Amino acid sequence: MNILGIAGSLRRASTNRGLLRAAGELLPDGAQLTIADISDIPIYNWDDEQEFGYAEPVQRFRDEIRSADALLISTPEYNNSMPGALKNAIDWASRGGADSPLNYKPAAIMGAAGRLGSVRAQMHLRTVLMNNQLKVVQAPEVLVPVSEGFTDGELTHERYRDQVRRLVAALVEMASS
Repeated sequence: MNILGIAGSLRRASTNRGLLRAAGELLPDGAQLTIADISDIPIYNWDDEQEFGYAEPVQRFRDEIRSADALLISTPEYNNSMPGALKNAIDWASRGGADSPLNYKPAAIMGAAGRLGSVRAQMHLRTVLMNNQLKVVQAPEVLVPVSEGFTDGELTHERYRDQVRRLVAALVEMASS
């Protein structure tokens, strides 16, 4: 079972990357996690897509999604929504109609941010993912307040580690059926 992790934050020391690292440690047997790099994906422009097709970073990201059995997206919350870089990467991946690698892909969402742990960003992300009819795990919700869950960028709070463990188990189960 190959799971592609996508961090909504571009920061190298992002707590959402820390959530993905924790998920990689907590996966059920037989599953593995690879973390995508979306930092070099250009801003979506329909004219550029029509004239030049997919730039190399976009094609790489689309290929990573296509070869994954499932997606695990970890997002912070910027201005009460998901980060622009994450939305942009999804916009590029969603292109192609019936050929989009996102179509019907199993996915799970989690996030770390502020006091509410990215609840609004996750709500908006779920809405965006409906466009390609991704099958999104509904529970458990993983909403980690940064001040509670992390030590030096690593997820250390056992309550949240257990939530991540249950989320990735539900994702693997969904992707296996």
